[in-house]
Amino acid sequence: MKYYLEKRKNPNLLSIVIPCYNEESALPFLKERLNQLLKLLPVKTEIIFVNDGSTDDSIFQLVSWSEVDSRIQVISLSRNFGHQIAVTAGMDYAKGDAVVIMDADLQDPPEVILEMLSKYREGYDVVYGQRLARSGESFFKKTTAWAFYRIMKILVHKDLPLDSGDFRLISRRCLDALNGLRENHRFLRGMNAWIGFPQAPVYYNRDPRVAGETKYPLRKMLKLAMNAAVSFSPLPLRFSLGLGIIVAMIGFAVGIYALYRAFQHFILQMPIVYNPGWATIVTLICLIGGSILISIGILGEYIARIFEESKGRPLYVVEFVKNGSLKKNK
Repeated sequence: MKYYLEKRKNPNLLSIVIPCYNEESALPFLKERLNQLLKLLPVKTEIIFVNDGSTDDSIFQLVSWSEVDSRIQVISLSRNFGHQIAVTAGMDYAKGDAVVIMDADLQDPPEVILEMLSKYREGYDVVYGQRLARSGESFFKKTTAWAFYRIMKILVHKDLPLDSGDFRLISRRCLDALNGLRENHRFLRGMNAWIGFPQAPVYYNRDPRVAGETKYPLRKMLKLAMNAAVSFSPLPLRFSLGLGIIVAMIGFAVGIYALYRAFQHFILQMPIVYNPGWATIVTLICLIGGSILISIGILGEYIARIFEESKGRPLYVVEFVKNGSLKKNK
């Protein structure tokens, strides 16, 4: 897609949103890298840490940091709400003309933000980091991640960029549009693709985690994929329809075959063994029963999400805020 771009100046204020869940071992390294970055950034900056119900000493380190540096804001959620919700909380409280989303594990180098600002000045509203390589990850992790992004591109949005996570810069007008989407089951990458606006990549090599363990094991990746597929696409429902058609065709074929065997045995008096009954019945029951259960399960996922949305609950609950306002930005 081609965009009409208008050049602009650096944002008056840049907000960096960093969700944290049990990152006590990574925070000292992150603090050092961010302090170095702040010396290079040509803009006034606020850094918003969202403590997503950490059970280690992350919150104590963050509060201590905020007490000596007024640029550091801490939003502590009342419990663990999940990565996507924590990022949403940070975006709600961000005051900047542009907002950068990044994780605390330093897999996404903070220095890439300088390149993102360059694209922002060119006129792009979304500048996302696109990974050229993933260091320190297993073959299984790389393979599943490769498959994940390509399946999501098919299921979620054709413009969803490949091999890019939540590490990105977002302009204020794009952020305001994004904050207007308040669904409970969130897939921010898909939401960014859905709202549009001029978007461009910056390329980088992803580093290994600086410390600690990944907060996105296979189980959470599968959950994120399910949220993305069900929240953004009717394809799973159409899959259940297609499965029902396939099972019906198999049942029809088995029925034709059974009639053919009966015709051979009773009409043509052919000397074949004909055992009417259990094999065909069991096969058909398993096929039909399995397809019905799969279809009901997929339909149930959609109904469950309708139920969650109908409650009208807030996405998160804030316990306290340090160096910031308790009032969210509108």
